[in-house]
Amino acid sequence: MNSEEFKKSKNKFEEKLRTTKETGMKFTTVSGEPINTLYTPEDLENFDYLRDLNFPGEFPFTRGIHTNGYRGKIWTMRQFAGFGSPEDTNARFKYLLANGQTGLSVAFDLPTLMGWDSDAEMSKGEVGICGVAISSLEDMEILFDGIPLDKVSTSMTINSPAAMIFAFYLAVAQKQGVTFDKLRGTLQNDILKEYIAQKEYIFPPRPSMRIITDMIEYTTNEVPQWNPVSVSGYHIREAGSTAVQELAYTLADGFAYIEACLERGMDIDSFAPRISFFFNSHLDFFEEIAKFRAARRIYAKRMKEKYGAKNPRSWWLRFHTQTAGCTLTAQQPENNIVRTAFQALAAVLGGTQSLHTNSMDETLALPSEKAVKVALRTQQLLAYETGIINTVDPLGGSYFVESLTNKMEEEANKIFDEIDSLGGVINAIEAGYFQKEIADSAYRYQKELERKEKIIVGVNDFVEEDEKLDIPILQISPEVEIKQRKRLADLRQSRNQQAVENSLYEITQAVIDGKNIMPPLINAARNYVTLGEMVAELKKHFGVYEESVIF
Repeated sequence: MNSEEFKKSKNKFEEKLRTTKETGMKFTTVSGEPINTLYTPEDLENFDYLRDLNFPGEFPFTRGIHTNGYRGKIWTMRQFAGFGSPEDTNARFKYLLANGQTGLSVAFDLPTLMGWDSDAEMSKGEVGICGVAISSLEDMEILFDGIPLDKVSTSMTINSPAAMIFAFYLAVAQKQGVTFDKLRGTLQNDILKEYIAQKEYIFPPRPSMRIITDMIEYTTNEVPQWNPVSVSGYHIREAGSTAVQELAYTLADGFAYIEACLERGMDIDSFAPRISFFFNSHLDFFEEIAKFRAARRIYAKRMKEKYGAKNPRSWWLRFHTQTAGCTLTAQQPENNIVRTAFQALAAVLGGTQSLHTNSMDETLALPSEKAVKVALRTQQLLAYETGIINTVDPLGGSYFVESLTNKMEEEANKIFDEIDSLGGVINAIEAGYFQKEIADSAYRYQKELERKEKIIVGVNDFVEEDEKLDIPILQISPEVEIKQRKRLADLRQSRNQQAVENSLYEITQAVIDGKNIMPPLINAARNYVTLGEMVAELKKHFGVYEESVIF
């Protein structure tokens, strides 16, 4: 390209541009980043193809971790499912598998997420409402009845009590005669983001990190195909962060887990290939694509250059994506089908390994079967009808996308420096750094909506007066809680109480002796110790976390 000729042509373009009219809309990303009218080679000054982009499957993996992209394997279509009793969710799993879903993803109810049994005082009115109720090995056996665990990949969205829920899952596998080396799946198990965003924590950060390190160590040795942590930016974004905050905070959490394992004395290449990530796909199409591409590049560089990983698979950032629940609206809920389709397209163009598409009715209740099927069909339409799987990273080389990707990486590195200056992720949590930054971002976006600088169709513009909702709502019967309470009462009567007490003692001894906590938890699960009983035993030693007030 002749630089003088280019500058002359660009100047002519900019003169013409000054005479054009604009709509008056605010031309920024959803995160508030200003966007130029046009991007040109000047926006990629010093850009080096092999260093910054390279070919798919080659370091730094900006264009994807697999050489042939989705031509070799289409992303896993993993619909999040869980409601009511274990029987209810087992039926939904079988329905989804019959309709072409390729992986299971378990949503748990609030009592389970908080480590309470279904018959606990704090569980009243919440059993089975926002996910499936799991309090014991018996519940987990029912949940996976008729589903061979060596034939499916299972993702479980569980954090504080992840070790206990995983112990139930492993005990079910043993009862099915499935050896641990055959199990494939992922635990979310990202406790750091709970303190930052979702707030479903139990123990303080430091003992929680000890539990997660135990789990990574145990799965590395005993359950080699399992992903012990899915480091989750999803909830950080749902709490109101910007795209770059989601990117940086998520990767910072991941690096904190890696450093904890290294301090334990583990070899990085023994566990890093099984660390996975979980991102949100939000409204701004190109910003999200750039975020995913930047995430791969940042991660690969850090793993190779800072942590000294030698295995190329340790450099891979593998991630699941879910479309943005916070963007769904109760008003004109059919619009959510379209929003979800665009967000899913961004995730696929960004190179996700698996994808969950939200259902149109999720702002109103847990999704109905029809809404779930439409959400799943959205993914199938993308995969089989749009042609987007035909070529790898089709937006690679776009002046706009590459410039935005570079900007994401640059801004994320600045945030890493801020976190380091505070003494690391846990110190930053305790200082309220993440919480304040996210709150500021959420406030900015809300003010833009109120001023109509950003438009949400059907909410702050294009509103339909006297709108009538005509979509079926999934109702959770009060009978679910009654049934779960009775099942637990019967379990407590029929199990071997001495075995229960011995199991709890073994958990205590593992904590005191600094031994890996997973073997005694699995033994406790086999002896039908409940989730709440295991958590209560650990609370005696670890305590309960109370967040500092920062506002």
